[in-house]
Amino acid sequence: MRERFADSDSFSRIRPKGGQRRGRRSDRFDDFESEYSSSAAAFPEGSDGPAPAASDGPAEGDRWSTWDRSTPTEKGPEPRPDWVVTELAAVDTELGIVKTGKEADVFLLERAVPGTGRRTLMAAKRYRDAQHRMFHRDSGYLEGRQHKESRITRAMAKRTAFGKEAIAGQWAGAEFAALCRLWSAGVAVPYPVQITGTEILMEFVGGADGAAAPRLAQLRAEEADVEDLWEQLGRSLSVLAVDGYAHGDLSAYNILVHDGRLVIIDVPQIVDVVANPRGLSFLERDVRNVGAWFVSRGLPEGRVGDLVGSLAADARLG
Repeated sequence: MRERFADSDSFSRIRPKGGQRRGRRSDRFDDFESEYSSSAAAFPEGSDGPAPAASDGPAEGDRWSTWDRSTPTEKGPEPRPDWVVTELAAVDTELGIVKTGKEADVFLLERAVPGTGRRTLMAAKRYRDAQHRMFHRDSGYLEGRQHKESRITRAMAKRTAFGKEAIAGQWAGAEFAALCRLWSAGVAVPYPVQITGTEILMEFVGGADGAAAPRLAQLRAEEADVEDLWEQLGRSLSVLAVDGYAHGDLSAYNILVHDGRLVIIDVPQIVDVVANPRGLSFLERDVRNVGAWFVSRGLPEGRVGDLVGSLAADARLG
């Protein structure tokens, strides 16, 4: 019987990556994103999305590994962590659901090579289809964005079934692109393994037994090293700001803590704070939303304002 893992997001770095590296402002996120979003969004009209896997499934597991179904630009940045399983003989086994959401559901997935000890747990984030997805953030996200094919842009604007499928593809592509960019810059996010259609496979944040890491909002006061977590948050947000970006929807509910390590998740709406006229307000809102949790657990309130000012300077907004 497969277990059901509920009520917590689960993405955390299983292995620590290399030293902090800062991204370059010359690389624009929209250009970076387009490499990933176009293939995910542009399904043939009337289709149900990406082609199904071959019917001759493996002797064990739920499906063959999808690694070879992703193009090089649909795979995570190199050098890849050692735990990423790329062998074509690998099989994927779904172990349960980690989290349900309005736009996507997250599943626990094991990718393993049968007959060997080669295995890894991953989080499979699957954006909902047109019939089951609530597009409550789409208007803000899609503002000013157009698909290279005008018919798809029109379908997205009219919210037809085909248009909603294309929107789901853009959300998945945007999140995968953001994870790749942030990981490469040195922000504490899950390593993005690959994207196929509207499914993103990424690093599972939790234990080897499948126990998911708790959200920051779920931590009890005695479980949290408030000062250390605040310092970790500041470092990641500083890397983001130096690169010219803010999370855009940050709160204590989309930050995970695993063995004392803070990990930021849910990043499809990343905001270019330099190009966006409300960039500073997005940056400040992120800090104050999360800062309220820290202040309620003893952090001096003035530290929140200090971080806002520091990040504004990092982003060259002041």
